[in-house]
Amino acid sequence: MDVQAVKAELDHPVIDADGHVVEALPVVVDYIRRVAGDEAADGLLPSSVTYSTVAPPKEGTVMAPWWTIPTDARDRATSFCPALLHERLDEVGIDFGILYSSVGLLAFAHGDDVVRRGACRGLNHYLADLLDGLGDRLAAAAVIPAHTPDEAIAELEHAVHHLGFKAVMLNDVVARDGWYDLLAVDSAHDYDPVWQACLDLGVAVTVHSPSWGIGLRQSSSRYMFNHIGNFAASADAFAKALFFGGVLQRFPDLHVAFLECGASWAVQLLGDLIDRWQKRGPASIDRLDPRHLDRAAFDALLDRYGRGAFDDPIVRDVMAMQSGQPPADTDDFRATGVRSPADIVSQFGGLYFGCEADDPSIASAFAGPTALQPILLSDIGHWDVRDPTDVLPEAWELVEDGKLDRDQFRAFACDNAIRLHGANNPAFFDGTPAAAYARRLLSA
Repeated sequence: MDVQAVKAELDHPVIDADGHVVEALPVVVDYIRRVAGDEAADGLLPSSVTYSTVAPPKEGTVMAPWWTIPTDARDRATSFCPALLHERLDEVGIDFGILYSSVGLLAFAHGDDVVRRGACRGLNHYLADLLDGLGDRLAAAAVIPAHTPDEAIAELEHAVHHLGFKAVMLNDVVARDGWYDLLAVDSAHDYDPVWQACLDLGVAVTVHSPSWGIGLRQSSSRYMFNHIGNFAASADAFAKALFFGGVLQRFPDLHVAFLECGASWAVQLLGDLIDRWQKRGPASIDRLDPRHLDRAAFDALLDRYGRGAFDDPIVRDVMAMQSGQPPADTDDFRATGVRSPADIVSQFGGLYFGCEADDPSIASAFAGPTALQPILLSDIGHWDVRDPTDVLPEAWELVEDGKLDRDQFRAFACDNAIRLHGANNPAFFDGTPAAAYARRLLSA
């Protein structure tokens, strides 16, 4: 089917929960210089490989993304120019789209405080100007640094109150002197004021932090080696942090989206959390205390089957207490508020998972007794999309192939994104083609 044939099948809008803006780095740097000064502007330039035309990384360093933008002239211009995308939205079948920064991934992760904060501030001014007058069909997400709660709140308030943003993208993986802070558990700071600020400002927490260069994604010669699973890995870590740190329990109205990562990892995570809670939750963990060991029965079995290897009483003492070094608090679920598997499922109700149209994991989000909440992302602007007009037809193939029914497709391509952004800001879609539909959905 082509775009118009698919649209004829639908009785709901199509919401693109994650398109992209590819920034012109010299222009962004000029914005940063004007807004935040020379130190911030000059500090960002040498840290960029992906978004400039400098030499590739040297051997032994992590291979950064390369050739990430379409080469078709119209599509490449669309990547840089939201006004052109706005003109093409009917052509690609999107009623409303939310655009995410590309350079923002670099800006909000920069290790220098002045550069990071200044780059995000200047970049947000760039995005606000670039999308000025396009709000009937497009919105950009402000880039929010999160090395400290104070800097995150400051940029959130500036972006919403002064620049008019209604969507934001936070950095959820902060590098700190050889370890990675996931903001929600074992953090260097208390980020609860940030989550509360998001609720107060009516913005969902959307995260899009790469994990290339971390752990086992450190190939110096293969971009694809570092890329595959890269957003899913950081999303999985942050989701676990939100759960085990009790954020999902303390802020039940918080809506969080993990972008460009698929949904299969979330299906696995939900199952794993339930399994672990049942086997190592507070009601079960005591059974694993080695002090419950029947020592006489254990010694008798070693006498019979140990073939003399374990006759030394000291060896037997070690074996009896092996893996017996518990922490002071043995309840790993102590902050979650979970009392049953249903509580874990309930806490996933505010989580959303960004899936590209050709992502085979989408159907898994609807499989089983508990449906998760995938959201459609076009990824228009990046190399993944060969032709923007293929996005909606590719997504619709899930229905044609019997992998999703029409109600599930509606949730994926429309309803979930509306709930994500509209639950705490019912006016989010006002003035857009999705306004009437969104109002009915949110009021229901």
